[in-house]
Amino acid sequence: MQSPNSNLRAFNLAVTTLLKNPSQFLPHLTIPTITHLPEILGPALIQTPAPSPSPSDKPSATPTPTPTIRALVLDKDNTLCHPKTTSFPAEILVKLRYLRTSPTSPFNRDNSILIVSNRAGSHPRYDAEVRALDDELRELQIPVFMLPEGSAKKPFCGTEVLEWFRERGVVDRADEIAVVGDRLGTDVLMAAAMGSWSVWCRDGVTEGGREMNLLEKMEGWVEKYLRESRGLRAPPPRGWTGTGTGTGTGGL
Repeated sequence: MQSPNSNLRAFNLAVTTLLKNPSQFLPHLTIPTITHLPEILGPALIQTPAPSPSPSDKPSATPTPTPTIRALVLDKDNTLCHPKTTSFPAEILVKLRYLRTSPTSPFNRDNSILIVSNRAGSHPRYDAEVRALDDELRELQIPVFMLPEGSAKKPFCGTEVLEWFRERGVVDRADEIAVVGDRLGTDVLMAAAMGSWSVWCRDGVTEGGREMNLLEKMEGWVEKYLRESRGLRAPPPRGWTGTGTGTGTGGL
């Protein structure tokens, strides 16, 4: 496993992405916190402002295709728990319970939700966090991803995460997965690299009350600039055709 040092490679990837393909830095869906995550994600992921039609435009007879999301990758720090803790706010536990137990939720199947953290599960130093999370979530059966020996942390472990779901028969393709987290430079970039959809929890754990470090503030400024000033939006995952036959093979 990787040593628990700063993820310099991730920073370099973020800079390279912003220079060469900045739209990949943007999430497909932005929500304040995970408590706002729609149960049926597909329609929300492709809700983007449509250009104003010209008078000569004819209405399209083809309905807009929507992705089918069968699995969730959830970040821990600042998405499910406050940073460097394993305590879940009550409202987030309620949300997780609903996603896992609602008869209409696509995530009530075993192994359909996986916590992927750059702390818990990424290095033996954080094994106590894994045990605490396992105890907290045992009833809901939401596991923590254990980074394989020699693998890199987010945003570089997308191939391993996709294989985890495939081995358990949850998904066939990467575009059936949504990555949910508070960081553009790790969670969103991992989703883009693996060919999945991304959901950005803008406020972290507590709506409107997030305290950000400088890097997190910079990500927010860049996201607003790309979206508002340059008019960019996240492209569909690589290989997604909107017909249910996308390749979505991932690979980093």
